[in-house]
Amino acid sequence: MNLANHGATSGDIFDWDYVLWEVRLKLLAAGFFIYVGVFLLAHWLSSCISASYRTLSGKQKVSWNTSITSGLFGIQSCIAGLWALLIDPVFQADKVYSQQKWSWFHCLLASGFFLYDSVVIHVSNIVFRTFDVLVVVHHLFAFVGLLGMIINIKSGHYLPLMGLLLEMCTPFGCLSYVLSKIGYGNTLFWKASQWVNIHMLHCRMVFLYHMWWVCISHWNDVVENLGLPYFIVFFMGLSTLTLILNPYWLFRTTQHLFGPVDRKFPNTAVKNGSSEKLNCETFQKKKI
Repeated sequence: MNLANHGATSGDIFDWDYVLWEVRLKLLAAGFFIYVGVFLLAHWLSSCISASYRTLSGKQKVSWNTSITSGLFGIQSCIAGLWALLIDPVFQADKVYSQQKWSWFHCLLASGFFLYDSVVIHVSNIVFRTFDVLVVVHHLFAFVGLLGMIINIKSGHYLPLMGLLLEMCTPFGCLSYVLSKIGYGNTLFWKASQWVNIHMLHCRMVFLYHMWWVCISHWNDVVENLGLPYFIVFFMGLSTLTLILNPYWLFRTTQHLFGPVDRKFPNTAVKNGSSEKLNCETFQKKKI
């Protein structure tokens, strides 16, 4: 297990004894409360500066704030994933067994994020009496997969980091969602954001195939390193993402571009840059 240091910054931020359960649980809890704080901060700031936000229903406000939180997490995940993919020589040399102190730090914070997101999703489903099975399945596999890494401290971090890199589309999905809610759903800026979002979903498929290539080319080593129970969960999650979730989200996002429909509230269409319910309750704009 290689837990290499990377200068003074690494020593200050990442230099923890990750073998200790106390350290791993503290960082998981830190990730959870950091993103709870981001969620609450997004709500407070949006309430102060956005009149459109104040008109949203409670369910839509939750979706707005979770989108912003997920977008920020996506930025963190992209940095960590691209660093492992393109820069870090340890992960370049060994894609099965390698670990770094910085990768421990990011993966543990990411575990806290998925714990936070799962709590928000389940509480929202109970309060608003909804159930998005695809989102629940996605976050279940994400959290259980990272939890397996926390339990098995010998498991390599390259594949989990590539899993975090799949969050590359969330910042653009967040931007598209917020723009549609503040009345810019038919603008060139929104369309450009949506095009980039679609492109990122295509890139997700490329990275999913890369993860398959790593697994297949090092099959016995991956199974040995992860352990059979963790490998089964990882394999099921990767298969679900590749065959069901990512193709479905790519279809819905492309459909949204050409026929704008609120991706989180399918009974709502976007017209003239504002949201309009399909039951003919229209929003009348004042003419000057």
